[in-house]
Amino acid sequence: MSHLRKQSEYEKTFAYRFFNWLGGEKDSFTGNMEMKPQKEYVEEEATIEERMKDRQQAMAQVYDRRHNKELKFFNLLYKCMSIVFCIAIVFVLMYMVSYLPSVGAEEKPTNNIVSETYISDGLRDTGAVNIVTGMILSYRAFDTFGETNVLFIATCCVMIMLMVDEDKIKENKESNDRGFEPKNDGILQVVATLIVPLVFLFGIYIILNGHLSPGGGFSGGAMIGAGMILYVAAFGFDKTEKFFNEKVYKCVKVTALICYGCIVTYYFLTGANGLESLIPLGEQGKILSGGITLPINIFVGSEVACTMYAFYALFRRGGL
Repeated sequence: MSHLRKQSEYEKTFAYRFFNWLGGEKDSFTGNMEMKPQKEYVEEEATIEERMKDRQQAMAQVYDRRHNKELKFFNLLYKCMSIVFCIAIVFVLMYMVSYLPSVGAEEKPTNNIVSETYISDGLRDTGAVNIVTGMILSYRAFDTFGETNVLFIATCCVMIMLMVDEDKIKENKESNDRGFEPKNDGILQVVATLIVPLVFLFGIYIILNGHLSPGGGFSGGAMIGAGMILYVAAFGFDKTEKFFNEKVYKCVKVTALICYGCIVTYYFLTGANGLESLIPLGEQGKILSGGITLPINIFVGSEVACTMYAFYALFRRGGL
């Protein structure tokens, strides 16, 4: 609606009619042509039964397995070729297995220079005491970035399929089932009040120490996501949305993915061109060490926690 004209005057303008037509809200030819809507054709039950009977007779004659020689031959040939094909696959696989190196052989792929490099140079190159985390988030950071994108895309797909318009829910309070959610469960709320802070702290500990001890962004993010699910199950979505709503969710998830992508891109550019990275590795064994490992763990943990909570919220109520 224009701020310079009244609504009634604005509806008479060409711009209003044009944008209504462009948005499909109004057909410009309605009422201007002598057209009458056709009546919907309703087929009689006798006609439907007769057509179905004719179809069954035709199918019985075409696919007569008892007297159709061509169909019998095809079924026999199909079974024989299936057996031959399975035998051929088994033979090819067994033949290829015979060329694999024996257990413990020096030329075995697991004994190549890659694994030796991870063990011997991992601490010096990545600054992470945990060799597994250093390998996943430094040497193979591109794979981990792809996995994080998978989580992001999966959440977007679930939101597209299950997201419900909040305005429609408020208009139809009687027709939706959100009023039947369990409320004021005293035992669950007391337990959640004691456990949820510990779960959050333990999840943060796992994320921040992922480059020093077993753990990291995936396991720590799963822990924080489980804590959020427990909290919303005990206190409901209304209380949870006071500190974690859809806007906070989108901000955290998108920001974490963008920052992760920027760090990994910088790391790839410096490594591919033989340039020294400006991100310090820090003192080995300290929290602030590991180079890009620590921030990547934080971003991955944020992605995983948001994804777990989003799946639970969307499947339960169609919103965050």
